[in-house]
Amino acid sequence: MKVVKSLVILLMLISFSSCAQAKGGMLMADGQSPVVKIVRDVREAVVQIKVEATVNVKTNRNPFFDDDFFKFFFPSPQQQRPVSSMGSGFIYEYHPSTREAFIMTNNHVAERGQEGKITVTMADKKTYIATVVGLDSNTDVAVIKIKIDEKDTITVAPLGDSSTLEIGEWAIAIGNPFAEGLDRTVTLGVVSALGRYDIIQGANSPLYQDFIQTDAAINPGNSGGPLLNIDGQVIGINTAIASTSGGNIGIGFAIPINLAKRVVDDLVANGKVQRAYIGILPQEITPDLVEAFHLAEVSGVLIAKVETDSPAETAGFKTGDVILEIDGEKVSNVARFRIAIATAKIGSKIPIKILRDDKEKVIQIKLEAFPEDSVATTKENGTQTNVSTGFGVDDIDSPIAKRLSINSDKGVVVSSVEPNTPASRAGLEVGFIILEVDGTPVNTVSEFRTVLAEAKQRMEKDKRNIIRIYVLDRNQVPQFRVLRFE
Repeated sequence: MKVVKSLVILLMLISFSSCAQAKGGMLMADGQSPVVKIVRDVREAVVQIKVEATVNVKTNRNPFFDDDFFKFFFPSPQQQRPVSSMGSGFIYEYHPSTREAFIMTNNHVAERGQEGKITVTMADKKTYIATVVGLDSNTDVAVIKIKIDEKDTITVAPLGDSSTLEIGEWAIAIGNPFAEGLDRTVTLGVVSALGRYDIIQGANSPLYQDFIQTDAAINPGNSGGPLLNIDGQVIGINTAIASTSGGNIGIGFAIPINLAKRVVDDLVANGKVQRAYIGILPQEITPDLVEAFHLAEVSGVLIAKVETDSPAETAGFKTGDVILEIDGEKVSNVARFRIAIATAKIGSKIPIKILRDDKEKVIQIKLEAFPEDSVATTKENGTQTNVSTGFGVDDIDSPIAKRLSINSDKGVVVSSVEPNTPASRAGLEVGFIILEVDGTPVNTVSEFRTVLAEAKQRMEKDKRNIIRIYVLDRNQVPQFRVLRFE
């Protein structure tokens, strides 16, 4: 009996040793953790990012000066106050011919760098001043770049494929938690979940969410750093945590690298992201809707509205259709729908499987570029000039409005605000409700676009540089705001 027991133990030890040496195990053949090699190969690609800027603050707290109507005639005195923030990033591309190193990070880390200064600190403590290549608040992705001294060497982090990730895989985070003094900290965990969405990150939560969840420790200051797999490839950009204390409790979130790569390519090529759209208002499927529409499971997206003159209307979609698949891929919820459409190629024709009257049907639709809610183009002396307001809107019954707990039956909700624009200078914030533009009521996105374009045409015709808007702030207080174009 003792011989049998000893043999079983020996076989278990041999099996454990074989597993430990296998790819993905925690020990290599020499007994060393594979994390050591990953850190050795990638750590120096991780940089520390410090952003310094100035913001205008009011010095007169007279309540009358909080009203834009009064501020237009009696400008409130302001003073500038310095602000700074720190985060992480990683070099993902280097061009030896120009000595330019491109760095991925978060939009919320780099956004103030447009009007301020961005200092990048390398692993050897050398610093460079960076410039902003492009920002995308809708995914919280940003690209900055630095020009490397000729004698310096650069480490580039290899990019992986986040579409192959499975729950339970190893995940390694590298970043600068709590800023100063803890640069390039390495933490280890697993992929805890995939496809997380409806993660609220304050007022400027990204619209397109498909987060990787991990229990690898992520803390303030880790934002923008890489999340790596066991092969040392970047599978995500660390961006947020869920916490009751402000520190790590084992619930961190990263932007999948495949989504980030799509955004980054556009930012580098165009300075902004060009997204496709089809022109519907999507609604989540609930257990009640499963029964009402005779669905097999709580999956898919219900079309609550088809916009006039949109690709969806042209293709023949109808209110009440349930979207089941896009280009052969199952669509489980609104978040997946948004990602699938927004990352598809503009101008391409794709099949969308729907359920209508209990019958499945495939409709071919040609994708168009997402309408520029915040930009109107006019021609002056034969040249094109862009007049940007710097904010986007969504319908009052849209998913983002529901996430923000908007309680109104009129207007359109502000869904994004770009920094250093007429919208940000007017004090507009995500969650504000636009009721009127230049005295004309707006209750849908299409009405908003039409009225805004007309207001801009009048502004240019009258040779003025302001547009008046009437809003409800996040406390439901009505007030006038003034968009001033410099």
